[in-house]
Amino acid sequence: MKNKLSTSTSIALVAGVLVLGGVLLTNIFSNSLMLLMDRVNFIPAESSILAFEPYEINQGSSSYWIYGQDGENYYYFSYDAAAPYIFISKANVCQGFDRLNFKTWCSAKQGAKR
Repeated sequence: MKNKLSTSTSIALVAGVLVLGGVLLTNIFSNSLMLLMDRVNFIPAESSILAFEPYEINQGSSSYWIYGQDGENYYYFSYDAAAPYIFISKANVCQGFDRLNFKTWCSAKQGAKR
C-alpha cells in the first residue's frame, strides 16, 4: 500500500514552504522586529518592508537605523522632523561617493514626512 499525501496536504506544504522562503529570503522578518521594538524606526516611503535593509544601526539605547538601502537607493536618517531622511540613487555619479557619509551624497533628495 502506497502512502500518498492528499492534494490539500500537498498544497498546504507548498504554500508553507513559499511563505517560509519569502520570510527568510526578504527583509520582512527583521524589518518587522525593528518596527515593533523601537517606535523611532520606520521604513522610507520610497522603499518597502520587503526590500529595505538597514546597514548601520544606532548603538545607543535606541536601535534605529542610521543608513539603509534597497535595490534602488541609499537612505540616511537625518533626525530632522521636517524631512526625517534623505536618499540617493545607487546609480549616482557623485565624485568621492561614500554610502556611509551622507555629506558625499551630491544629489540627495529629501524623503517624505513620516
